[in-house]
Formats: sequence, C-alpha cells, structure tokens
Amino acid sequence: MRVGVATDHGGFTLKEEFVTHLRAAKHEVVDFGAYSFDPNDDYPDFVIPLCRALVAGQIERGVAICGSGVGASVCANKFRGIRAGLIHDHFSAKQGVEDDDMNVICMGGRTVGPGVAWDLVETFLNASFSGEDRHLRRLGRVDVLESFESCTARQPYKEHAVSPNHTGRR
Repeated sequence: MRVGVATDHGGFTLKEEFVTHLRAAKHEVVDFGAYSFDPNDDYPDFVIPLCRALVAGQIERGVAICGSGVGASVCANKFRGIRAGLIHDHFSAKQGVEDDDMNVICMGGRTVGPGVAWDLVETFLNASFSGEDRHLRRLGRVDVLESFESCTARQPYKEHAVSPNHTGRR
C-alpha cells in the first residue's frame, strides 16, 4: 500500500519509527515531513500536503501525527474526502475504516507509545471498508455536509438530506 506520513515536532520521533516499520512491512512510503526536528514547526505545513495527496489519489492512506493528534485531526478533516480519526485504541483503528471509511489515522506523539502506535497503524492499514448499505447511507449524509460552504444557524443541516454519492472512495 502507498502510505503517506506527516508530522510536526510533536511526533517527529514516532514518524521516523513508522517510516522504518512501514518500509519493512513492504509499504511504499511517501514522507511529507517534518524531515528534521524543529520545535517551532507547525503541523498544518505537513498535514496539508498529505491530505492533498490523498484526495488526489497519490497515496492510499495517511498517518498524521502531532503532539496530541488533535491538531492533525482537525486540520485533516477540513479537506473534502478526508475522513480522519484521532485513534488511541485497536477497536477504533479497525472500526473507523470498516464502518466510517477512515482514510487518515491521527495520533499524538506525546500520548501513545511507539509499540502501541505501530500496532494501531498496522490495524488501520489492514482494515477495509465494509461498504454495507447502512454505512454508505450514514457516510452519504456526512458527504452532504461537505457540499455546504458552511453549516451555520442560517444554513442548517437538513435531517432528510441524504447524498447517495459516498462509494467508499479512496
């Protein structure tokens, strides 16, 4: 699988370990940085190119790391077609892909140890979207949100709005 990885200083050491593990597991790795430790760098500088590559089909899945994983997740989820989850447990790493078609796993370099983090990435990469009707229906409703310029009180989400467009795209 072609996997993109991105981090700021908060996950730099963890990302370096992932790159080694991913290559050893015969994955093709696209490293979006950081390429050296810089305590003043910012996660969007690395997560944005990763997400653009995923949306463009240049990679199949993404791993985004920052200090807590929260910033990377918030940033990644701003992109249409990205379904990023902040993951700290094996159930969510698998279920997030199977049910929600998650295509970016986000983690905190300061919150998850390297052994557990690698297990979570392996679980994420080995999972497949089920494509079940109920999951397609739910994701279709989420896809509707991406068509709004913004969801505000003046432009609320309509409960009956359902998009049949979600196909489990990667």
